[in-house]
Amino acid sequence: MRIFKGCVIVACASVVAFAMTPANAFDGTPDADSAAAPLAVVTAPSGVAVVRKTVTAPAAANNNSLSALQYAAEDGHAIAQWKLGKMFADGGGVERDDLRAFDYFSRIANQHAEDSPGAPQANIVANAFVALGRYYATGIANTRVKRDPERAREMLSYAASYFGSAEAQYSLARMYLDGKGIQRDVKYGVRWLGLAAHKGQHEAQALLGQMLFNGDHLQRQAARGLMWLTLAQESATPSEKWIHQSYNEALAKASEDDRAMALQMLQRWVQGRRD
Repeated sequence: MRIFKGCVIVACASVVAFAMTPANAFDGTPDADSAAAPLAVVTAPSGVAVVRKTVTAPAAANNNSLSALQYAAEDGHAIAQWKLGKMFADGGGVERDDLRAFDYFSRIANQHAEDSPGAPQANIVANAFVALGRYYATGIANTRVKRDPERAREMLSYAASYFGSAEAQYSLARMYLDGKGIQRDVKYGVRWLGLAAHKGQHEAQALLGQMLFNGDHLQRQAARGLMWLTLAQESATPSEKWIHQSYNEALAKASEDDRAMALQMLQRWVQGRRD
């Protein structure tokens, strides 16, 4: 099945079919570790010296793990396809190859687009659509995958609407707010941003908090903005400096009343999550 063929059409998602020819998951060529393996002289039971390649235990283990994933992916296992896609996308244990990552994510989307949002692998399927959307948003240099903002929007819309993916909702919000490649729509962007923030997506929380605190395209609500920024900075990584900077700036500018009210909102938020 190709992506979106016969899919359920959901509100807010413009879904179109597209055909892709994935690259072979394993082309039979020797890997770098094997090709560079040292030669060793061993003595066979017959007493004849034999020269053979030796492979270190870690390299052999890594090769076995990769081969196992590749065979499972060929059999259509979505988890194996996802892990391989992430490995090639991040360069984790293999040479980075965005096109191969794209092809693995495409297999998941093609085979599981109509899976129930409640299915065990639904999160993997949604993340595959998000990955495809982000690839289409920028394109992959020197490959058949060209920049296509409209197709990126379709991928993200499907994951955001049908699977309810917070990552997709945040990425879709940014597309509408930034207006890169599509018509800018602040109202629609804020809607998706709010959905993602309430699901705990910290980047969405940070951006929504920033907008509320500064009154950027929204009515200014300093206390509520500070609440979202506080939640976001607690989950942000050290490399996400813009989130920490936004929080520190808001905290410095906030009045005592704003801080007290933000604290009350945080307590209600935490209690609501527990309930």
